[in-house]
Amino acid sequence: MPVMGEPDALGKFGDFGGRFVPESLIFACQELEDGFKSAWSDASFHDEFEEILSSFGGRPTPITYCARLSSKLGVNIYLKREDLAHTGSHKINNVIGQALLAKRMGKQNLIAETGAGQHGVASATAAALMGMKCKVYMGAVDIERQALNVFRMRLLGAEVISVESGAKTLKDAVNDAMRAWVSEVETTHYCLGSVMGPHPYPWMVREFQSIIGKEAASQWEKLVGKGSPDYVVACVGGGSNAAGTFAGFAEAGSALIGVEAAGGAALSFGVKGVVHGMASSILQDEYGQINEAHSISAGLDYPGVGPEHAYLAQIKRAKYASANDGEVLMAFKVLSQLEGIIPALESAHAIAWVINAAKSGEIEPGLNVLITLSGRGDKDVAQVSELLGGFSGAGPGLEEIDI
Repeated sequence: MPVMGEPDALGKFGDFGGRFVPESLIFACQELEDGFKSAWSDASFHDEFEEILSSFGGRPTPITYCARLSSKLGVNIYLKREDLAHTGSHKINNVIGQALLAKRMGKQNLIAETGAGQHGVASATAAALMGMKCKVYMGAVDIERQALNVFRMRLLGAEVISVESGAKTLKDAVNDAMRAWVSEVETTHYCLGSVMGPHPYPWMVREFQSIIGKEAASQWEKLVGKGSPDYVVACVGGGSNAAGTFAGFAEAGSALIGVEAAGGAALSFGVKGVVHGMASSILQDEYGQINEAHSISAGLDYPGVGPEHAYLAQIKRAKYASANDGEVLMAFKVLSQLEGIIPALESAHAIAWVINAAKSGEIEPGLNVLITLSGRGDKDVAQVSELLGGFSGAGPGLEEIDI
């Protein structure tokens, strides 16, 4: 049985996953599961999905060798460039799949949640492409720090709804989006943005994102000529870009590394619990109350993780580490200045771990490392500029770092 195969009949990966939702959503989840199974077994659905991702989404995305960074670190670093996909991140893969499925199921509207704004932008983009209405729930804190993406969503015709409850970040946006779905389920599809939530979302989103790993595995063989990377690394919040990447290498000999935000490291510091309709590893206190996560990156500011990641950690097929805000800012600058690629703050977590692991000797010299660059950093430059003291390359904090 493949490591990253289908969940069991209850929608679980080992001890994690399942469907923990109010009775009012049981039918909607079952309807979605049936609809996805039907679509995913239909060759014509795959053809349409892949054609749109090619002609509209810009796939396949390339693999880029980082010559200068590799020379500095003594390991061979390659990037799977999801930052070059349309809308600027991997999110478009999942959203095109879910929007096509919604149309197939007769739904006219999309609801989405977003943290960093990239899933919201992708959802608004798909809705515009397919003539659907779109509402995006976004925490008030994230609206402030991701103003560019808020404007992009509105420009694309979506309604952006500010979430004022809780910490006003991603967790709270998911809460409000799920509540809205309950009242609009007959006409509306909830386009969940990661491999989390009630079954079938973790499985379905991983399948839509598996195009990343399948492409990368094929490209690797042509690029390097044999085998697979020694390390496959991706950032993890909910974990969709990592799950999609790992799906291409789970049966290979590659070490799979997921990198969480230090302030939201559910796989390092969490315990099994239930949140947003799934059983997974969750940051919670002794009374079962959800602890707030913190990250410089809005997309990783989440107190849980997708259940399949919790399963991969449990069976020790993947290892999960973390990077703190300071390490992430360093990685953001290093990739920008050495390779001419400005990464999303989310992706910079993966870069930061690789830099630290290479410097410490955890990654031995000469080994090959493939990192999924899940998104580009345009959305983050204003925030980073404030933290680092301005845009001038000669200004404080923007000098080239000797790593």
